[in-house]
Amino acid sequence: MPTTVFIADDHAIIRDGLRALLEANGTARVVGTADNGRRAVRQVCTLRPDVVVLDIAMPELNGLDAAEQIREACPDTQVVILSVHGTCQHIARALRAGARGYLLKKSASTEVADAIRAVHAGHRYLSRDVSEICVSGTPDKVGFPCP
Repeated sequence: MPTTVFIADDHAIIRDGLRALLEANGTARVVGTADNGRRAVRQVCTLRPDVVVLDIAMPELNGLDAAEQIREACPDTQVVILSVHGTCQHIARALRAGARGYLLKKSASTEVADAIRAVHAGHRYLSRDVSEICVSGTPDKVGFPCP
């Protein structure tokens, strides 16, 4: 039985592309999509997918606040953040909000599928780039612990 997934991103091409990729390789069955955070929270609470993939920068309610609301209302639904925002502050805030996975949008599509499988199995998933940001610190990224 494939993992049920909900995708929330304000760009239709991302929602449609992720749906096609996940369903084509049998990783998941996408049960719904939303173009803003408020709609995502409402639909996830109704549909109760196994995993929700959230963008951070969305209208009406950002993905970090949506993640927190989803985790409070639907503790069995795991959250994966898929974003262009790769700062220590964004990553730390997402993890505090209950996200179990974090990937940058420059990640390969296979990595998104890996993240979904991992968080559905009860593990954390941080992409290689995100892990590097968290532990190494670079001139433009401060590394953990961050302020």
